[in-house]
Amino acid sequence: MHKTSAWPLSQAYVALIVYASLYPFSGWRDQGVNPFEFLWSPLPRYWTWFDVAANALGYAPLGFLLALSFLRRGSQGTSRRTAVITVTALSAAVLSLSMETLQNYLPSRVSSNVDFGLNVLGALVGAVLAGGLERVGAIARWSRFRLRWFVEDSRGALVLLALWPFALLFPPAVPLGLGQVFERLESALTDWLLDTPFLEWLPVRDIELQPLVPGAELVCVALGLVIPCLLGYSVIRSAGRRAVFAIATMAVAVAATALSAALSWGPSHAWAWLSLPVRLGLVVGLALALVLSPMPRRGCAALVLLALMLHLSLLNQAPASAYFTHTLQTWEQGRFIRFNGLAQWLGWLWPYTVLLYVLVRISAGEPQNRIGA
Repeated sequence: MHKTSAWPLSQAYVALIVYASLYPFSGWRDQGVNPFEFLWSPLPRYWTWFDVAANALGYAPLGFLLALSFLRRGSQGTSRRTAVITVTALSAAVLSLSMETLQNYLPSRVSSNVDFGLNVLGALVGAVLAGGLERVGAIARWSRFRLRWFVEDSRGALVLLALWPFALLFPPAVPLGLGQVFERLESALTDWLLDTPFLEWLPVRDIELQPLVPGAELVCVALGLVIPCLLGYSVIRSAGRRAVFAIATMAVAVAATALSAALSWGPSHAWAWLSLPVRLGLVVGLALALVLSPMPRRGCAALVLLALMLHLSLLNQAPASAYFTHTLQTWEQGRFIRFNGLAQWLGWLWPYTVLLYVLVRISAGEPQNRIGA
């Protein structure tokens, strides 16, 4: 049975839906009404097309990924496609019903039968799309493409690479600078240990963290691009395909960072982050990635560890972005508040998850014909 990346991605998307549905996870209370009352309540009098699209399209990727993971795990045929679409729609219905029911206990959220229906409809559309792609042979072609490009056990790396653009959506202090947690962790520990004798155990810094000089910023940007490239190299078979992957990775990095800036500060500031050190860092990072493309896969995995350690060491010597508070206010006033915190957590945790994944992969002692050049 082939290990498909669609399954862990679908579970990650379930976590996104739970986060978006139950944010801010505070103020829980029992309103004294039947939690399923919303199912037969009158239709809401006020609605917007954004709400309709968000509820329908929000569950479509879940339906697509769930159906895809089921379709890639068994035989093909019309009866199986129908069963997969049915099971996917029912699974999405259970999830949506659970979320809408729990929203009864959150004062800032409103349960809605329309939202529930649109969620199920969106998941059904996504599942039907996956079934249609399987019927015309697109999934089989993707399987052949994956076999040509990637080693057999590449699911973990592919999932991490798929999550990387979403981790870039919350703007860091340095473009592509994921994993900057030192200052916030220090502040959180201080708050937790306040009024306790353990507060004196925390080391005290003599000086405040200083912004990175342009040269250090250049290195951080370059490493921020090289790290996902090397992670991809550790599961991509040939040097030529790695070069294509590196160019595509840079394009995704620029697009995701520009989208982040546009969502945070407005479309007119979408490219304000492209300072001279950042531009040079992108060029240096791409050049370095292309030079490293012929390396053996095990060597690429080892270089990921070195690059991550250097990147996190430099990045965590700098303070958080001066625009952090402004960004929070901007996103709270917009429509992206439910996803703001999740993108921030992805940005914090992604490099450390990669570090753990690569350590496990290297220590697993894979056969030479799978991880060698």
